[in-house]
Amino acid sequence: MYQVLFKRLQGNEDVKLPIKMSELAAGFDLHAAVSEPVSLSPGERKLIPTGFSMAMPADLEAQIRPRSGLAFKHGITCLNSPGTIDADYRGEVKVLLINLGQDTFIIERGERIAQMVFQVVPAIEISEVDDLPDTVRGAGGFGHTGV
Repeated sequence: MYQVLFKRLQGNEDVKLPIKMSELAAGFDLHAAVSEPVSLSPGERKLIPTGFSMAMPADLEAQIRPRSGLAFKHGITCLNSPGTIDADYRGEVKVLLINLGQDTFIIERGERIAQMVFQVVPAIEISEVDDLPDTVRGAGGFGHTGV
C-alpha cells in the first residue's frame, strides 16, 4: 500500500479532498475549488483549481482523467488527458477542462470535475544502441494492419 499525503489549501476547508465514489473505483473524484461559478463556453478551456496539494512516493504518478458522466452529458473533458502529476510536484493540483459540447457549462464550487488515478512508474534505464532487435511488425505504424 502506498501513502499519499494531501494538504488542503487555505480557504478550501469546505471542498472535499479526492474521494473514491465506490469501493472498487480506480479513480478518486476531484472537486472544483473555484471561488465563484465558472462559465465554460463551447470550445473554451480553463484551468480549474482543486484546493489541495499532495506528496506521493517517488515511484508513483497521478493521472488526471475526465469524468465519463461530464463527457457524455455535457461534452466536458480534460484537454491533456491523461495529465500527469509527477511525484516531486508540490503545487496546487489543477484540472485543464475544455468544453466540447454545444452549450455553456457552469462549474460550481465543490462540483466533481475529473478523476485522479495513481500509477506505478517503473525505474527505467535508457541505453543508446546502433541497431534495434528485429520484430515481425518492424516499423509498421498507424494503420499498418489495414484497420
